[in-house]
Amino acid sequence: MNSQTLRIGLKAYDSTVLDESCNLIMNTLANTNVKVVGPVPLPTKRRIYCVLRSPHVNKDAREHFEIRTHKRIIDVISPSEDTLRDLRNLDLAAGVEVEVKNS
Repeated sequence: MNSQTLRIGLKAYDSTVLDESCNLIMNTLANTNVKVVGPVPLPTKRRIYCVLRSPHVNKDAREHFEIRTHKRIIDVISPSEDTLRDLRNLDLAAGVEVEVKNS
């Protein structure tokens, strides 16, 4: 794995929880002395839902709800076995989705 790159993708609905998880990963990677690029913030996706307030009358009365998905990417260049072991043992917040890819 010497010439490979490990890409860690993080997604969450809450940006503060996501930033805390990124800081935890960055602190863990700083202890293993590997080269790290990131966290790189990606554009936030907004999903807007329109719901009728009353299902039978007042069709013009509607409510709009929005879900924002925040994303970050962290690249680890030439990870060692100790780095991978430390990343597996991390305890991240429940609202953060983590995706790890080898390149």
